[in-house]
Amino acid sequence: MNKEEIKKILPHREPMLLLDEVELVGEVSVGRYTVKGDEFFLRGHFPGNPVVPGVILCEMMGQSACLLVADDNPDGGAFTPYFTGMKNVKFKNKVLPGDTIEFKCNKVAQKGAFYFIKAEGSVNGKTVVMGELSFAIMK
Repeated sequence: MNKEEIKKILPHREPMLLLDEVELVGEVSVGRYTVKGDEFFLRGHFPGNPVVPGVILCEMMGQSACLLVADDNPDGGAFTPYFTGMKNVKFKNKVLPGDTIEFKCNKVAQKGAFYFIKAEGSVNGKTVVMGELSFAIMK
């Protein structure tokens, strides 16, 4: 699924659409984003030493989970996922301009409109971020 196809499911738009592509591989969604170096979140984080902020990595993980719940949307099409929690989030390594980060997300549980996701992001096979995310699907 490319960026235009992602826009048919998620309400995010530039500059907050933080995925280049997402695919479903069995029960796992895999999202990818290549850090170009000119993103809004790098301008002040940190001048002369740009590093992708942890909060942005969490947002990327959440967006990467979109395919895991897209089929559960009874009306099809776009929906709005709202973060309801993050647990055990750990940052293991830096993400820098030029890096392609790959996120793998698994749905652990669902209770009504609430989804619980385990996610991990890596660059060149090296874990950079991991955590358990929860969000609710709202109209």
